[in-house]
Amino acid sequence: MKKQKTKLLLQLFITFLKIGAFTFGGGYAMIALLQNEFVEQKKWLKNDEFLDVVAIAESTPGPIAINSSTYIGYKMAGFWGSFFSTLAMCIPSFTIIFIISLFFDKFLELTFVKYAFKGIQVCVVYLIFTAGLKMLKDIKKTKFNCIIFFVVLAVFVGFSLFAVSFSTIYYILICGTIGLFAYGISLVKKEEKNDRIS
Repeated sequence: MKKQKTKLLLQLFITFLKIGAFTFGGGYAMIALLQNEFVEQKKWLKNDEFLDVVAIAESTPGPIAINSSTYIGYKMAGFWGSFFSTLAMCIPSFTIIFIISLFFDKFLELTFVKYAFKGIQVCVVYLIFTAGLKMLKDIKKTKFNCIIFFVVLAVFVGFSLFAVSFSTIYYILICGTIGLFAYGISLVKKEEKNDRIS
């Protein structure tokens, strides 16, 4: 039993170390890598569970990359799973940023670094876009979900076109509140239905 848990902890550590080392563009770009690793390859999570991970990681304080790794690690191996997963996610970026900070100005002057960053920016857009498409494909197509999606999309595009500053945090809070309200209404309807039957 101890050997199995140690093996699982080691697998989690190596997996998150790899994801942390190759995630450029922040947590949103990492979503596609996490889904590929934990849902499609290792099959440790189902699609619904993964969508829950992303929703929880996005709606709680802190970076989505750290929140996701902590949540997945805890789900797989408890406290030590979350500890080693979070640590592994942080090590690559901390190391790279620390090394870059030692000679930051000279680093930015290098021509090949500028061009590398331009290429990485394009790749990051692609990673975020594909992660969004995969999540959209996996979400249940209920009337409620479709309405929320299209309203948020319309508001987002409208605000972007008219340069209205509106934080993504507000989208999350408003949609979460609407979801809770809809859930409350469904509970009331179920109780009324049960009362009628009895």
